[in-house]
Amino acid sequence: MCETYEIRLKGHLDCRWSDWFDGFAIHHQEDGTTLLTGAVTDQAALHGLLMKMRDLGLTLLSVNQVGVPQSLCEHL
Repeated sequence: MCETYEIRLKGHLDCRWSDWFDGFAIHHQEDGTTLLTGAVTDQAALHGLLMKMRDLGLTLLSVNQVGVPQSLCEHL
């Protein structure tokens, strides 16, 4: 079963990184942060995504589980 997450990063991440972050949607916020929204299949996939962010030196501000919209889970 997949779950949807919102991950907030410090700064504005270029939208072309969406594919590299497993198809997560990239939303620039007015406060200068980036909100990534998307679905992961399990905790291992979530940790892999977080490791990519760490390896890029991105500053992680928050990770929130926000639900399971069926439309996001159908393609996983």
